[in-house]
Amino acid sequence: MVISIQHVTYAFEQDAPPVFTNLNLDIKQGEFVSIIGRSGTGKSTIFKLMTGLLTPDEGQILMDNRQIAPGDVGFMPQKDLLLPWRTILENVMIAAEIQNNAMLTKEQAIVWLERVGLKDYVHAYPKELSGGMRQRAAFLRALLTGKEVLLLDEPFGALDTFTKKEMQTWLLSMWQQLKKTVLFITHDLEEAILLSDRIIILHQDKSIEEITVNLPRPRMNEMSYSETGIALRRMLERKISSEMD
Repeated sequence: MVISIQHVTYAFEQDAPPVFTNLNLDIKQGEFVSIIGRSGTGKSTIFKLMTGLLTPDEGQILMDNRQIAPGDVGFMPQKDLLLPWRTILENVMIAAEIQNNAMLTKEQAIVWLERVGLKDYVHAYPKELSGGMRQRAAFLRALLTGKEVLLLDEPFGALDTFTKKEMQTWLLSMWQQLKKTVLFITHDLEEAILLSDRIIILHQDKSIEEITVNLPRPRMNEMSYSETGIALRRMLERKISSEMD
């Protein structure tokens, strides 16, 4: 296992109800795993624990059989957080600057920008890019940290339907080429089905449920509307809608 969450309990305050109680979850190398659930079930909290922004009250999170540490994973939030005063090239170079990584040159970063379809925007500023282009740049910035595990927190949530579908296809293509391990938070059930090997449902009673997505790869958007895709969506809707907010 690349990531192993073992018996984790966490509450935001000492006397507050825990967000998780005895949470256990394993992620295999090269998997694409989506996390879904109603608001307040702790989806983003898992990521904050994995990035070291929060510390478990009990239990441990292991990566490659050792305690996970800040900087072990790449992280991409819902908002792209590109610095408006820096060009796209300068934004994607931030991780290399912070880590003092001389192995990543500007020339190499430009090659990557060309690879993700941003060849003509290397020296543009974020305000000059569309939402989908900004998200590609933000993904590339996370990718160029060199981390094998990427945490993507609703990266396409703010995009319109057509742009989102384009980005889903693009992300699948990148993931299949690079063989990274991806954890992906989403509220979009079709998105979870299209992208994932497994879907983790966080329930309001603190339990979790794992659903295997039995769709062949490579994936195409049309698969969400196949008999298997529709059945999966109905099952997920039923499991989530049965819980009251």
